[in-house]
Amino acid sequence: MKKSLDYFAIHYKLVIMIRMLFQHIEQDLTKKMVFLTGPRQVGKTWLAKALLAKAQQGLYLNYDSRPDRQVMESREWLPDTDLLVFDEIHKMPDWKNYLKGVFDTRPEGLQILVTGSARLEVFRQVGDSLAGRYFRHRLLPLGPAELFQVGEQISLDKLLSRGGFPEPYLAQTDVDASRWRNQYLDSLIRTDILDFEKIHDFRAIQLVLTLLRERVGSPVSYSSIAEDVGIAPNTVKKYIEIFESLYILFRVSPYANNIARSLLKEPKVYFYDTGLVEGDDGARFENLVAVNLLKHCWSTQDLDAKGLELHYLRTKEKREVDFCLVENGKPTLMIEAKLRDVNTTSSIWYFHEKYGIPGKQIVKLCKQERMQSDIEIRSALKYLQGLRG
Repeated sequence: MKKSLDYFAIHYKLVIMIRMLFQHIEQDLTKKMVFLTGPRQVGKTWLAKALLAKAQQGLYLNYDSRPDRQVMESREWLPDTDLLVFDEIHKMPDWKNYLKGVFDTRPEGLQILVTGSARLEVFRQVGDSLAGRYFRHRLLPLGPAELFQVGEQISLDKLLSRGGFPEPYLAQTDVDASRWRNQYLDSLIRTDILDFEKIHDFRAIQLVLTLLRERVGSPVSYSSIAEDVGIAPNTVKKYIEIFESLYILFRVSPYANNIARSLLKEPKVYFYDTGLVEGDDGARFENLVAVNLLKHCWSTQDLDAKGLELHYLRTKEKREVDFCLVENGKPTLMIEAKLRDVNTTSSIWYFHEKYGIPGKQIVKLCKQERMQSDIEIRSALKYLQGLRG
């Protein structure tokens, strides 16, 4: 057993170390501080420790540790320290001004990495005392693009059942992956959610999360869920915003500008962990595509400073296309996700002909890639592994 666990740990570390984000963080650390955020257990600590392993005199400090906290407060690190990693620093009172002071008075050659998940990302958005002093990177689950880059054999079926979080994806058995997910979900609900905000109706927030897991890929009606749970629609919206802030799920809203009679009120909801989806294979596949398109958009934002966003298209007549990439307010590409090799949908043709938006239909079981007039039929695996990760 020990040998297999050692192999798992080594394999886990190797995959995390060579993820595509690693080299970009290395480069940015030479210029400014780097904030690394993302869901819990997605690999932020592994990546930070991989960076520390390459440093000459690196130091990892977690504010939850009393000895580390004392070092942070007194700034008693060695003068030749070349990489400081601060974890959970958002729990420190006035942490932004603390980081500002450390950064502004740092000796030449000292690099600073700040890691965290939900609260760091939320608190980062409030105030501007750190403006101009950091780059942000968001780490999301493994996907075909990263696995392809590191030479891993890619199985969409495995990603659909296990999701892209490193531990369940690399687990030796499906049972081990399921055990991880059960503990992960329990920890999210009982620790993160309750720590993030005081919730008076614990049963209700659990039920909302359960219902959302069953409605992936469909426009979410706050009123409908509120009726099912027996709470107010605004409470449903508040709960979903909490889930989103904690990197449990993300919302994809319909694109509105220049699309006549678009619906503005009903987003679709997807989970960062595809394994949490309680739907059929079509819903899981759409969720997998959504996560990887979001990664592509966020990488483009974080690395290229381009305003690429993920939306979907829908009219009041219920013509709908799963996804639409929008750059600087202009739709640049429609994407329809299908399990099997079928003809292009009437909706993608409607939006293409009416608004001139290019389109791709990406298919999990694609017999042959081809053009169907102006719409591309693409293998989902080939398309997803070509995205930015």
